[in-house]
Amino acid sequence: MRVVIGSDHAGFDLKETIKALLERLGVPYEDVGADSTSSSDYPDFADAAARAILAGRADRGILVCGTGIGMVIAANKIRGIRAALAWNEATARLGRAHNDANIMTLGGRTTPRGDVEGILRAFLTTEYEGGRHDGRLAKITRLERKDT
Repeated sequence: MRVVIGSDHAGFDLKETIKALLERLGVPYEDVGADSTSSSDYPDFADAAARAILAGRADRGILVCGTGIGMVIAANKIRGIRAALAWNEATARLGRAHNDANIMTLGGRTTPRGDVEGILRAFLTTEYEGGRHDGRLAKITRLERKDT
């Protein structure tokens, strides 16, 4: 499994924590920024991470902004990306199992540091269940292709 990780300034500290966890777990990753807590724009990093997944450089992505909300909105604008905002292990697991999420977003200002490892492990180890969820994902794919 290869992971791409990115954050804006508000998620930078949590991103660095997650990178250390990935290293400890032996999970290779690509960091697409931000490189500091200087003000930056989350859509830039959501786009970079999504492109890494779509190009096949990564299997899954982790994005962090202040709340995770901006990142999940931005990432889900990109065809082929299914981003899920996780706030605990259960939502990380369900995002993978039911929605085949290929990106997880977290809030740098809202995620308790003691919960991060469990959330990360749930996202990285849970497989998509398929079955009854396949039809729903097919409908999402059709929505991506609609002209509005």
